Amino acid sequence: MSTSPASTRTPPIQHRQLLRICAVYRLAIALVLLGVFYSDVGAGALGGFSPALFFYTLVVYTLLNSGWLVFLHKSAYRARPMQIGMMLSSDILAFLLLIEASGGLNSGLGYLLLINCSIGSILLDRRMGAFFAAIASLGVIGLQLFNLVSGRGTTQDIVAAGGLGLLLFATVSALQYLSARIRSANLRAELQSRQAAHLQRLAEQIIERMDTGVLVLGTSGKPELINQAAERLLGPQLQADKAPPDGLCRSIGAWRSKKTPGHALLRGENGVELHLNFADLRHDSGNSTLVFVEDNRKLTEAAQKLKLASLGHLTASIAHEVRNPLAAISHAAQLLSESSHLRQEERHLTDIICRQSQRVNQIIENVMQLSRRRAGDPQEYDLTAWLEQFIQDFRAGTTGGDEIELELPEAPLRTRFDAAQMAQVVTNLTENALHHSQIATGRRHAAICAYYNPQRDCTQLDIKDSGPGVPEAHRSQIFEPFFTTGNKGSGLGLYIARELCEANKTNLYHCRSADNKSCFRIEFVHAFSVT
Repeated sequence: MSTSPASTRTPPIQHRQLLRICAVYRLAIALVLLGVFYSDVGAGALGGFSPALFFYTLVVYTLLNSGWLVFLHKSAYRARPMQIGMMLSSDILAFLLLIEASGGLNSGLGYLLLINCSIGSILLDRRMGAFFAAIASLGVIGLQLFNLVSGRGTTQDIVAAGGLGLLLFATVSALQYLSARIRSANLRAELQSRQAAHLQRLAEQIIERMDTGVLVLGTSGKPELINQAAERLLGPQLQADKAPPDGLCRSIGAWRSKKTPGHALLRGENGVELHLNFADLRHDSGNSTLVFVEDNRKLTEAAQKLKLASLGHLTASIAHEVRNPLAAISHAAQLLSESSHLRQEERHLTDIICRQSQRVNQIIENVMQLSRRRAGDPQEYDLTAWLEQFIQDFRAGTTGGDEIELELPEAPLRTRFDAAQMAQVVTNLTENALHHSQIATGRRHAAICAYYNPQRDCTQLDIKDSGPGVPEAHRSQIFEPFFTTGNKGSGLGLYIARELCEANKTNLYHCRSADNKSCFRIEFVHAFSVT
């Protein structure tokens, strides 16, 4: 893969660091040369041919490097190629004058050009680096030719100058090759870093928006990562600075002690059964626990399809084998009750036969309705407007005396559900609330309250009554088919209501409301959720 010159440019931070080192080095080498010139170490070696030229060149070079250092410091060590070229030009000129003042290449000052030209080859592009190496080589060779012509040099000096020129080109070429490799490696590392950061942001967004709850527990047992689905499924008590719920802790403890496999079932606070999957996340500081939390509805829906298929076969047999004899029994009891020769206690027995026949027939109708239930077709609705219309239709179909209190927010509540099925659910729950309020207070009263719960991040619908509520012993059974505490119901009302709610991707469970009333609560999915 080819890269353009702009793409292989040294990263700005590394470029500035190298420029800062170069500026400090130039000032330091000038000060060192001044110190050596005035000490006994450099006596006769540095500035031996022309001490005045050596001294004034070093003074000007030191002042110039000091100015460059101040300028670069103020500009945060950012310099254009032209400015870097001016610095290298001044270096080459200064060192040529110092070599001349010291009597030639025997002083060893020519090798200092290697460092400056090497830095220039890194800071500049390939052509400019080679150009300054050529200028330095030609300058050294030209200086030796001048000394040879003037009688101060020998042919050996020309050979030494040529060798220094070759060394300059070899060093610059090697550094340019290495710097190109380093820049290419840095470019690849930067691209990989950006790609990794992009993938990390993408993974975070996917995890945050996925329907499966994701929870990571650290070595201390406190959550390190919680997505929205986990908060919604496990409840608002799940917070980053607190320990997870006791049921979850017990499940993880049992899994870590190898008493259970890597999955478990947990009952959420809204009554939904949750499926948990555990995995280890190993790292240097210890092992974290990765927990996937899923609503167990998928398995429930699969089982429900099998159950409905079985019910379909069963109800077909019931309709044929039971309803015809039941109709004959009911009809015979009605004819018998019309006889004028029956005593009062006999009429009471015929009434029992008729009522129980109707009850059995209603059970058959409910089971047949459940087996014939069509799949839900959720659409987007404003729950507030839908409830207002529902209450009008409900009151029109009932006799007077029913008191229904409706509490709705001013803002719309956008939700998704099948209107016909939800009407059946709310009708069932409202009739149930009116019935239990009448038993407890003698007054048929129900309260319907719709609102948005920010802690659960969903819309909720409460149907409340004035009764004592469901006894603790019966709470786990109220949604089971054919369970009833009375002698008139079929025990299928709440079961059918929950089945319809699950078909609409909603939760139905019993709880105590904020005002401590018995309440059946429906939790809706977001209007934009995929069904």
